[in-house]
Amino acid sequence: MTNCDHRRPKHTLANPHATRHSPTPPLPCTVLSGTTTPLSPNMGVRFFNTYTRKLEDFKPIQPGSVKLYTCGPTVYNFAHIGNFRAYVFEDLLQRHLEARGFSVRRVMNLTDVDDKTIRGCRNLGVRLADFTQKYKDAFFADLTTLRIKRADHFPAATDYVPRMIEMIRVLEQREIAYQAEDKSLYFRISKFPGYGKLAHLNLDELRPSGRIASDEYEKENVGDFALWKAWDEADGDVKWDSPWGPGRPGWHIECSAMATALLGDELDIHCGGVDNIFPHHEAEIAQSESVTGKRFARTWLHCAHLMVEGEKMAKSAGNFFTLRDLLDKGWSGREIRYALLTVNYRLPLNFTFDGLAGARAALQRIDEWAARLAAQAAQQPPATAPENAAALIAGFFTHLDDDLNISGAMGQLFDLIRETNRALDSTTLPPAAAAAILAGWQRINSVLAIEPEAVPVPAEVLAFVEQRQAARAAKDWAGSDRLRDEIAKLGWTVKDTKDGPKLTRA
Repeated sequence: MTNCDHRRPKHTLANPHATRHSPTPPLPCTVLSGTTTPLSPNMGVRFFNTYTRKLEDFKPIQPGSVKLYTCGPTVYNFAHIGNFRAYVFEDLLQRHLEARGFSVRRVMNLTDVDDKTIRGCRNLGVRLADFTQKYKDAFFADLTTLRIKRADHFPAATDYVPRMIEMIRVLEQREIAYQAEDKSLYFRISKFPGYGKLAHLNLDELRPSGRIASDEYEKENVGDFALWKAWDEADGDVKWDSPWGPGRPGWHIECSAMATALLGDELDIHCGGVDNIFPHHEAEIAQSESVTGKRFARTWLHCAHLMVEGEKMAKSAGNFFTLRDLLDKGWSGREIRYALLTVNYRLPLNFTFDGLAGARAALQRIDEWAARLAAQAAQQPPATAPENAAALIAGFFTHLDDDLNISGAMGQLFDLIRETNRALDSTTLPPAAAAAILAGWQRINSVLAIEPEAVPVPAEVLAFVEQRQAARAAKDWAGSDRLRDEIAKLGWTVKDTKDGPKLTRA
């Protein structure tokens, strides 16, 4: 994971003239809401639009409401961490838009029919639906592990074949689609002058390479692409009836059909990885706009590739990881989420085990800070926060407004942690102010979703803690150390504080 520089101009929450033990006058305060009420919309959110190659103010079609489409997994295997880099970025996008007061309606498709899923079910001799269901279930479990919010709809391509056929018939009637000798239908890119604008390709300068008959394409393929693929023996029993004979849809038409069916002819934002720009998203634009006559998506956001230890992820290189692989190595879902989250989506992410260790350390620092705040707040209702704390909390969201500048946002958070800890160390942070900062952290965490999991302390651990306290009271230091070791064997760490022992998961 790329390291980010969180250094920022110095702030202070405490009276600079106070010593750790001296009383201090109340801090200058500003009101900071303790509720989770969203911030007002249209606060100057900006995104880098792949289509225009410009940083643009975000203005949804309907003020305050966002129609968001995100390309989901092809369910032929377990999703890998490169896939989840995109899904975590899209989750951050949705959560920040919602924190800014927008209502987000999100659709994420499931590609359950293509060359890979057909090969998989035929190799195992099972029905297509039975083969893909295993990986659909695994995908939803992985979303939960990584704390990714569920989309409003997860349409499966196989449920929308009639709509795909309907769209292809419109294209055929307009002579944009044609049936070739192999009985498959193809899209004439010569009929769509805007083809290539998303990828910024000059098609006249590229060598034509024929029609793309397979869902697995090379990036230099720029010819007419398949809308409907005529059945052949390799498809087995995977086929649908159509006006052109039995067959199945091409990959590109699937997303056009599902997106427009659930979100309408015009989308506010369409997301995906940079590898989807051409030809997949280019084809989506051509198909959709040729049918509807409307602009398919206002804003296109694409995340950069993920590498592992500086190399392209590949099974042959031994650096190919699914989420399950990393969990089996002892990393938690929130540690993996943090590692995937804290590099800007448009920058390549170098995923490393040192980065995971850094994520673990950063989360521990955040957890300890939040626990200190909660102890100081003593369940008081939040009222006011020091001005600099309020500014840092607001700055977190302001940085995300700028094309999801997560490194800048995390810099604001760690500045807040450092300065709050200083104020707590010097006993200059009143409980009400601590409660207000804690409420601000909760708003920040509504976007980050990195809070520790609530884990009940086992009775055996509590019994050892009680015995250890008795040993310490009797000055039996050897017994105290032995009991600390027993607690550690059970996966917990005990820390002695002035308020008594504190337990945390190791």
